[in-house]
Amino acid sequence: MSEPRTEFLTPAQRSALEAELVELEGPRRKAATEAIRRAREFGDIAENFEYQAAKNDQGLLEARIRKLRNRLHHAVTVEEGEKMEVEISAVGGVSPDSPLGRALMGAAIGDLVDIDAPRGSWKARVLGIRRA
Repeated sequence: MSEPRTEFLTPAQRSALEAELVELEGPRRKAATEAIRRAREFGDIAENFEYQAAKNDQGLLEARIRKLRNRLHHAVTVEEGEKMEVEISAVGGVSPDSPLGRALMGAAIGDLVDIDAPRGSWKARVLGIRRA
């Protein structure tokens, strides 16, 4: 099993993930268990479509909760203006296919690059480049 990848998050990105986790672990989890309880009232669970759908939804919800917890556990919060060192690598670093990797590929020292990430856009200035 591979090592979890460190993810760099701005305070706003971390806050958004934490808020989503609170929503999923609170009201959404409660709604999922209530949906399962109601579906059980329809009879035999082996042939109960509502029950199967509710259990499937619960599984997807729990998977998302695990993913968010893992991301937040391994994330490093980066303040604006803070320097960070990034290794672009298909294994053990920032993937060249990620928003950050794509933005940095081909950039030169001094370039200001735009990173269009799923949780928001930000800018970074390339301060140095070295080969491993």
